[in-house]
Amino acid sequence: MSERTGIPLSTIAKVEHDRLTLTYDKLLQLSQRLNIRMSDLFSEADGEPEVPITARRSIGRLGEAIRVNTPNYEYFYMCPELRRKRMVPTVTRVRARSIEEFGELVHHPGEEYIYVLQGPVEIHTEFYEPVVLQTGESIYIDSTMGHAYVAPKGHDEALILGICSSADDDLMDSLLALHADDAPAKARAPRRLTAKR
Repeated sequence: MSERTGIPLSTIAKVEHDRLTLTYDKLLQLSQRLNIRMSDLFSEADGEPEVPITARRSIGRLGEAIRVNTPNYEYFYMCPELRRKRMVPTVTRVRARSIEEFGELVHHPGEEYIYVLQGPVEIHTEFYEPVVLQTGESIYIDSTMGHAYVAPKGHDEALILGICSSADDDLMDSLLALHADDAPAKARAPRRLTAKR
């Protein structure tokens, strides 16, 4: 900067540490030598940086999903080839038939949207009374709050579409870590995803 502007290094250092203010002549010299308008020296930086367009795309097929079987759910993590996703779509078969059978509520970073493909589904959350959602209904929750989805009494299974989101780039890893004891694998010829009545 000193070489380009002709202003001594000691002067620039004092300006950077708020111990000196440049005169009008020095500001004019600075703007001319750097080939920028003097008004740009005083303008505020734009608030939000532009987010680059990544042009990412993924087609979700059950046969290419990461399939994880647990006692409570059968998960199909869709579009697994995309890395550093901030949104993870899942198709999930709900197997647990009571909150007692389900066990401890699940917590993970971010937020979650659940749409019932074939219900009903009983939604349990840490701070609210349980609610039963029918086919076509949905719920949006803070995923850091304990939550569980179960098939209500008289129903063996339900089917839901879930979308988990988080500002963390490692959301997918966080979700898979919840199933550390259950080996995830690529889905192989999954049976037709319909809930039993």
